[in-house]
Parts: sequence; C-alpha cells; structure tokens
Amino acid sequence: MKASDYFTLPPSLAGFARHFDASVPPWEWLKHIAAALAALPEPPPMANVPAGVRIEGSIWLHPSVKLPAYATLLGPAWIGANTEIRPGAFVRGNVIVGEGCVLGNACEFKHCLLMDGVQVPHFSYVGDSILGNRAHFGAGVICSNLRLDQQPVVVRTATATYETGLRKFGAILGDEAEVGCNAVLNPGSILGRRALITPAIAFSGVLPAATIAHSRAVLRFIPRRD
Repeated sequence: MKASDYFTLPPSLAGFARHFDASVPPWEWLKHIAAALAALPEPPPMANVPAGVRIEGSIWLHPSVKLPAYATLLGPAWIGANTEIRPGAFVRGNVIVGEGCVLGNACEFKHCLLMDGVQVPHFSYVGDSILGNRAHFGAGVICSNLRLDQQPVVVRTATATYETGLRKFGAILGDEAEVGCNAVLNPGSILGRRALITPAIAFSGVLPAATIAHSRAVLRFIPRRD
C-alpha cells in the first residue's frame, strides 16, 4: 500500500514534495506535516484581513484566498491560491491546503493535508487526515481520529495488517473520493480513488478504488467516466 496508489501531490504543493514520499504508506505523510510547515520561511505580513478573522501563529495565505467576515486561523497553516474560507471555519494548526479548496462554514481542520480542489463545505471535522485532489465531503461528515480505547490505529486489508504507530489517525481519501452527508469515517478509514461512501453511515476499513459502500455494506463498482 503506497501513497501513490491514492493520490498525486499537485504542482501547487510542489514546495512540500521532499517531505511526502509517494512510495510510503499514505498515513506516513501525517507524520511529516509539522516538519513540512516548520521548514518554511516566516510568512509575510497579511493585509486586508477582516476584523472578525482571528489569526495566531504562522499563517501562509495566498493573496487570492477568500476570507469570510469571521473565522479562526491558528498556525502553523499554509493555504493555497483561490481557496475559499467560509464563516466560522476553525483552522487549528498543522494544516496544509492546496489550490481551489473550500474550508466550509463551521468546519474544523486540524493536522491535515488537503490537496487541490478539495471541498469540505458544511459542518465537518477533518483531523489527522489526508484528502486527495477533488475529494468531497457532504454536510456533516466527521473524521473520527481516536479509538475509544485510545490504542494506536491499525489498518487491515483483505491480505495484510499494518501497524501505523499513530494514536490519532482520521481518514485517508484518494483523489476524487466522496463521502455523503452525516457519514462518520472511523479511525484509520482509507478510501481509494473515486470511492464513495453513501450518507448517514459509519464506515471502517479500506474501501477499494471506484467502489461504493452503503448501509447494507455492499460494494459496487463505479465505471470510469473517461
């Protein structure tokens, strides 16, 4: 299981490429987010920040980032071009966001990597997680990142078991994966490219690329569009 099986780091995040090896398991990238941000030079001063936007710590914002009337941004965080931050968003440190993303209203983001075109529009929690290019969350999707027994998260597939060494590990979404409204991704959930979780279910495990998981736990292949 390799990161390259799930997503490709986009050109907008090329400056971080040395921290994210495509040949390692995807959850290993979570261990390098803080170091990737720590290696950046100090951010330049920001202009035209709305009075209701609270900023603390090191925040790198592209000038084209759309800021709302109110939000909380706690660094370190790097947010790429043409990303929209909506009212009430809470960025809680060690967050990297690519181009053209949506950080939605009343959504919280903590220790995560979002690639280009990711949309998390409404009422979600994204912690200790990686969302591939053009991944999408319906309203109210939650990445549960801590087991009830607080033990390290283990990833199990049909053929292998992986000890991640991570006590906090939310979800990994491949490029163009989608999760329906009010679904919960249990700790260590992994979705392949273009995989889909239907609304209002709790999902655990590894969902292969181009398949659907729904309440009856049946997987269905999604034909390619191209």
